[in-house]
Amino acid sequence: MTITAAAPPARFGPGRLLKEVLTGGAVGAAVTAFVVGCVLERASLVVLGPLLGAAYGLLLLLATRPRRRREAAVAPRTALARIEALESAGGEATDMPTRFELSVVPDGAPAFRVEIRQEVHVAELADLRAGGAVVVAYPPDRPERARIVRRPTPEWEERAVGASLDPAPGPLLGGEAAGYRGEGYLVLLGLLLGVAAVLLPLRAELFGPAPAETARPGPAATASGTGSTTTVTSGMGTVVLGPGRSMLDPGELRAAVESLTERPEGRRALTLVVRERLLVVVLAPPGGTRAGGFDPRSLPYDRLPALVEEAGPGEWQVTADALTDPLVLRIVVTGDGGARTLEADGRGRVLRRTGD
Repeated sequence: MTITAAAPPARFGPGRLLKEVLTGGAVGAAVTAFVVGCVLERASLVVLGPLLGAAYGLLLLLATRPRRRREAAVAPRTALARIEALESAGGEATDMPTRFELSVVPDGAPAFRVEIRQEVHVAELADLRAGGAVVVAYPPDRPERARIVRRPTPEWEERAVGASLDPAPGPLLGGEAAGYRGEGYLVLLGLLLGVAAVLLPLRAELFGPAPAETARPGPAATASGTGSTTTVTSGMGTVVLGPGRSMLDPGELRAAVESLTERPEGRRALTLVVRERLLVVVLAPPGGTRAGGFDPRSLPYDRLPALVEEAGPGEWQVTADALTDPLVLRIVVTGDGGARTLEADGRGRVLRRTGD
């Protein structure tokens, strides 16, 4: 059989590249808006985050609808293919994820090599071997989307049984050759841009000096006494100390955290923010799994004054969260020389510094 080398795969166009960046940006902006809204107690940001993600998903669905209709209207091409190599992931599942390298030999068209991944029933896997022939189907304009036909027509099944195919020359389509790694980098770039788009306009509120520390009454319990005010709602708790006191004083921060977590018992935290006289804890939903958030009572309280002093002089803020798991402490100090940041782990060990 005479085989003609296939043309090299087409590169992704600018529209595809832009879509990957926008997808990452929408996800980054939506998640960041939700988290920042919880920290700053901005209901508008808390609502905007999920709405932004849903709106982008709807726009993407509408924008790609014409292309999906065109692809659905094009009949797939059927061809014989030689199995050059196959590798099964194994396991106890009935359908096993399997990687194939195929030489596809269409009728009246150039042959090409392609790498695909497809789930194969364990009973059918024994009939597939390197050098054997199978029937595949693929969109004419997207050969890297080839799929092995499990139940071909009797005509194609008869052709596959008696076929003797040679390996196809040329590049291997699919897999890394299709640019999946490049797409991942573009999504990551968009994710960082989306996070920056939300954080930069709000950096003064997040990392700047604390505003006037007056307690806001909430719909749940509010208690005052011994020069401090405690407010606990269904999703957030705050403690404001009286004049002349500091959260860095011995025992102050631990007592403030315990006053919030004891109502109700065992509540875990998503984010904890501490300033000179202010403590804000965003509480995890009641009855959630223990994998979500962290226990605020487990913070390295004895290390916090030393960490703040090590970060430098100025207005300080400590943020603790386990959004990326494990727990990370971020100390941001704003002074005459600008902002300086110190990060530490859940035991108070310094990980990195910026702005020195």
